[in-house]
Amino acid sequence: MSRMGNKEIDLGDKVDLQVDGQTVSVKGPKGSLQHTMPEGISLEQEGSRVKVLRRDDERESKRLHGLTRSLINNMVVGVSEGFKQNLELHGVGYRGQIAGRTLTLNLGYSKPVVYEIPEGVEVTMPDQTHITLESIDKQKIGQVTATIRAFRKPDAYHGKGVRYQGEQLSLKEGKTV
Repeated sequence: MSRMGNKEIDLGDKVDLQVDGQTVSVKGPKGSLQHTMPEGISLEQEGSRVKVLRRDDERESKRLHGLTRSLINNMVVGVSEGFKQNLELHGVGYRGQIAGRTLTLNLGYSKPVVYEIPEGVEVTMPDQTHITLESIDKQKIGQVTATIRAFRKPDAYHGKGVRYQGEQLSLKEGKTV
């Protein structure tokens, strides 16, 4: 079983962590995040190091121990550095544009796909075929990225669609005559 929950979290100089009962608040230069810990999980802070502790060695407690440690570590990294995802549009005529908090994508359908960008995620487009997403919340940026990618997943035969930057597709061979 994984021992990830036993690793300490290094806060650094700029990050402030507060615990109020089961609620953890993390503040840093990029913003602040909150998380409610499950029962049986607690934090022990010594200077700029934080250790996640569990009440017992039950199977469920071990699972929540590692999960809670990962979530709090992601919060610390998010408020100090932030997270960034890049998407690419591949296909003839595939392009996008941003107007305010609305992302409009032309992905080969009869009508353009219109997506409202949720709060907490910043989207920029350096050109019409590349999308850059930035956020302090890893979970939220991952969900938004997956939602945008799901509008037109990469095709296994032609390679057209919305891809993560650097994603390599192994194209299938078509019908042979």
